[in-house]
Amino acid sequence: MNHAIEHLPSEHKGMFVIRNEAGKRIAELTYSVAGSDKIIIDHTGVDDSLRGTGAGYALVEAAMKWAKALQYEVIPLCPFAKATLEKHPELRG
Repeated sequence: MNHAIEHLPSEHKGMFVIRNEAGKRIAELTYSVAGSDKIIIDHTGVDDSLRGTGAGYALVEAAMKWAKALQYEVIPLCPFAKATLEKHPELRG
């Protein structure tokens, strides 16, 4: 399933979100910026309506692509993000 992902950065925190047709946030990955070269992924949440669709993976993938483009080191404190990166090391690449 193709998920439209929106990036909502702010000064020291941010999130990647997926919304439903009504605009309600139904999946999110949140992060904090740590210093000038690191981000900490601290939470990934997916609504039951998206479970099994790859939405969580898509959020981690989007965050990793963004972090790589900015040359950020990623520290995955969120258990889901950590497990996804261990299962798919190519995302770090």
